[in-house]
Amino acid sequence: MNPQAEQQEWSRHRREVVEAKEQALRAAREDEHAQATALIREAVAGYLADGIAPVPLRARPYRGSGTVRTGLSGWYLKRDRSLAVDAEGRYYVLRVEGGLLARLRGEAPEPSPAPLVVGRGARDGDTFELEELLRRRRQDPVPA
Repeated sequence: MNPQAEQQEWSRHRREVVEAKEQALRAAREDEHAQATALIREAVAGYLADGIAPVPLRARPYRGSGTVRTGLSGWYLKRDRSLAVDAEGRYYVLRVEGGLLARLRGEAPEPSPAPLVVGRGARDGDTFELEELLRRRRQDPVPA
């Protein structure tokens, strides 16, 4: 086999390996999201059964202070109100662009894929098991 053919074969093989790893990572993330969503839905059912009503959710802008209306209702997962879930079992990171128009009209954050470990890879090192956060909020809900 000539050097050029060997190089092409190596490149093809490397590309296949990278694609296989990406596909496995994507499947693992989807599986994690499905497990986390099941936990969230179970917790939401518990909140409702315990009479813990959803509250209007507000988001914090990336820059500046204050909060922005979202039009969403649900339950905050952390005392700092940076994470929440809604009655449909969707998970939200409550950070938005903000700005004057957003403060007047509000913003609608998109749901994020729910993790089983909240804060994994974050700079502050604060990580929590999603199941533990959901349990804490059932025992000690964050008020509106």
